[in-house]
Amino acid sequence: MADFMSNTRSLRLPKIAALPALAVVTALGLAGCTTNNTSDAVISIDKAQGSQENIASLTSVINANPRDPEGYNVRGSAYGRGGDFRQALNDFNTALQINPKFYQAYANRALVYRNMGQQQQAIQDYNAALQINPNYDVALIGRGNVYRAAGQDDAAFNDFNKAIQLGTTDGRAYHNRGLIYQKRNQQDKAIDDFSKAISLSPNSPEPYNGRGISYIALNDDDNAFADFNHAIELNGNVAESWANQALVYERKGDKQKAARSYRHAIGLDAKYQPAKDGLSRVGVPTAG
Repeated sequence: MADFMSNTRSLRLPKIAALPALAVVTALGLAGCTTNNTSDAVISIDKAQGSQENIASLTSVINANPRDPEGYNVRGSAYGRGGDFRQALNDFNTALQINPKFYQAYANRALVYRNMGQQQQAIQDYNAALQINPNYDVALIGRGNVYRAAGQDDAAFNDFNKAIQLGTTDGRAYHNRGLIYQKRNQQDKAIDDFSKAISLSPNSPEPYNGRGISYIALNDDDNAFADFNHAIELNGNVAESWANQALVYERKGDKQKAARSYRHAIGLDAKYQPAKDGLSRVGVPTAG
């Protein structure tokens, strides 16, 4: 296993600030539920990966081949997925000491740094990976996500665009470029990118939410509603999807159904502000 995120096409990205409300939504006096890219949660924790049994098995492989950097990279990936970031860093450090040109290990270490909130170190590692392999799409997409989270949209766009030009099959590149097009109010281009992301990651709710918001910006509530509903079908535990569905109900004047969906979103994430704002707009105050 060269890296532990390149094969993850489920769009698990870092939670970052929501995009500003789209002009059409603001004009209607609504706060809006713009897609907030809750994908890329960087590392989707799977405790089984960091179990004693799994780690022991990987350690035995390392003991048999202590100078093979791939063993440390694989175990570091398991530690990372299990949430033990310090041990993951130790293994990636060892892999890079053995092979300083191991660009996948740089990208993996960057991912751990991102999950630890150390964004500058992540950028440095993505830069190192790309200096060794300028066409490594995992590093381009990862660095682009860090740039976008920091509000550096042009730099992020360039990274996503390059990954796409290189022929990446990672839907995150299209999804995140689509979010930037959306922010720039280039909704047709955003819809095209979200649609491509959907074709590459059909079981991920995030691009459906993104495309739905762009449909709303074009006053195409029917297609937006279909996308939000499908996002809920794919994963009913995403607050954003329910809040987006509620927004369509709200736009249609059905305050009762809107309130129900906003409440469901808040039940999933009590701090999800677009849902709290929406519930207040439809006449139901929220606590806190």
